[in-house]
Amino acid sequence: MDNLNTESDAFRAVFLEYYPGVRRKLIAMVKDEATAEDLAQEVFLRLYRNPPDDPRVIGAWLHRVLTRIAYDNTDRLVRQRKLQEKQEQYFDREKTWESGEEVLMRSESREQINELLGELPERDRQALMLRYSGYSYAEIAEEIRVSPPRVGSLLNRAAEKLRKRASGKRNGLEL
Repeated sequence: MDNLNTESDAFRAVFLEYYPGVRRKLIAMVKDEATAEDLAQEVFLRLYRNPPDDPRVIGAWLHRVLTRIAYDNTDRLVRQRKLQEKQEQYFDREKTWESGEEVLMRSESREQINELLGELPERDRQALMLRYSGYSYAEIAEEIRVSPPRVGSLLNRAAEKLRKRASGKRNGLEL
C-alpha cells in the first residue's frame, strides 16, 4: 500500500509542477480555454497510464504528447467541418425545388454522361468516377494501382476523351 501512495504522490507532484505549463501551451495552440483544459487532462491521463521510462525526460515527453494531442484535435475539427460542409451542400441542394423540365433535363444529362462514360476504357472511367466521388489523388492511385504522380495526367486524358466523345455526339458524329 505504501508503494501505491508513493506513486500517487509522485504523480501529484508532477501534475502540480507541469499542469500550468501544459495548459498554457495548449491554450496557445487550440485557442480555446475549455478545449485546452480537456486536452491537458488527456495529456496527464496518458502520463498516468504510460509514463516515460526516464523521469528526467517528463518535460519533453509532456511537450511531445501535448503537441500530438493538439494536432489530433485540430485534424478532427477539420474533418468535422468538411463533413458538415458536405452535408450542408447536400441538404441545400435537396431543398431547392426544380421544375419537372429541370428534373427531366438533369436525368437526360445523367443518362448521356453514363453512356459516354461507358464508352471509355475501364481505368479511365474508374478514375473519373472516383475523382468526382471526392477521392484524393492518392486514394485514386491506390484504387486503380498506378503511381500517385500519374493520376493527374490520367484524369486529364480521361476527361479529354470524355469531352471529345460528348462534342462528337452533340455534332451528330459517333466516335
